[in-house]
Amino acid sequence: MSETLCPLPAKPDFSGVDVLELQPQPALADYRQAMQLAQDEAAARLEAPMLLSWYDRDRDFEAPQHVSECHRDSATPGYVDYGLNHGASLMIDIEGGRFVFFYRDAWST
Repeated sequence: MSETLCPLPAKPDFSGVDVLELQPQPALADYRQAMQLAQDEAAARLEAPMLLSWYDRDRDFEAPQHVSECHRDSATPGYVDYGLNHGASLMIDIEGGRFVFFYRDAWST
């Protein structure tokens, strides 16, 4: 008897995305500090940085809000999928996933 099997979820495709992993010392106090660090890093790497999505593990908040609701039990969190599918060219991961930001250059096509 042959059964149709659902394919295992694929890992996100980060091709074309620069991944910047930061471990500031001392550790950041909160999201505001992480956001400022991410903005500074994005401004140094992109002509016109546009924030697409983000995640704050401390508060378990993400943007766009509720984007992970469609991704329950998925291998890819909603904020990651949103960023990648909206043209992200830069991912900034601060403190091993504590804060994650996806950016694209507003001028790129």
